[in-house]
Amino acid sequence: MSPPEGLHWRPRLVALDIDGTVVDHDGLMPDPIHDAIQAVVAAGVPVVLATGRSWHGTQPVFDYLGLPSGPSISSNGAVIVNYPPQQIVRAVTFDPAEVIRSVEEFAPGTLIAVEEVGRGYRLNGHFPDGDLTGEMLIEDVSQLSARPVTRVILRNPHSSEADFIELAKHLGLHGVSYFVGWSAWLDIAPQGVNKATALADIAADLDIKQVDVLALGDGRNDMEMLRWAGRGVALGDATDEVKLAAGHVTGHFSEGGTVRELRRWFS
Repeated sequence: MSPPEGLHWRPRLVALDIDGTVVDHDGLMPDPIHDAIQAVVAAGVPVVLATGRSWHGTQPVFDYLGLPSGPSISSNGAVIVNYPPQQIVRAVTFDPAEVIRSVEEFAPGTLIAVEEVGRGYRLNGHFPDGDLTGEMLIEDVSQLSARPVTRVILRNPHSSEADFIELAKHLGLHGVSYFVGWSAWLDIAPQGVNKATALADIAADLDIKQVDVLALGDGRNDMEMLRWAGRGVALGDATDEVKLAAGHVTGHFSEGGTVRELRRWFS
């Protein structure tokens, strides 16, 4: 969907991926991005963080930006939280047992984590430092499979991104959605749940039309959101498939691509 042409169009809602869009891959937010987002807030336009991070990984970014009370999207759309104060508005779950069984059969040794919303993770082994935040509880795979979850994360530091694309193909992953990360990382979510579905719900609640939404992102887990938004914009760092989904491309993160797009509408 394309926004109306001409000088009168302006976003009424701005959705922002976090990693690679508002913070670099060390988790640092450049001052110009902080200032550009503050300009959106000052204009009275809602800013929705839309991320694959868990909520407890999202909250520090929300706090640093000092955003007004409102919704955020985490866990690739499976979780919507209103904050502050914290209220879990939606947490969509699925049965992880089949996925975990398939991983154990096809790729033994893969690190597996399931999310405990607002707390941390249950996992079968320690992930590399910095990968996950919150409480960590080591369990065996039968315990990980025992109850519905919002998200399953697969990780193997010794594999490549291409290896995990192949892993996703071999697993089949029927009845779930999945998102391959920049590294050997695979996020698995409930079927039909992604950032776009969550953003559509938020826009409807705010009585904002799809055509009036601006979304920025750089990863495969942003593709549905970038297609859905009235103006979807990919960072220059994104892969070709993400850029194609977006329809619009700004500069690389390091070159101020996020700032350039936001300042276009909110100077």
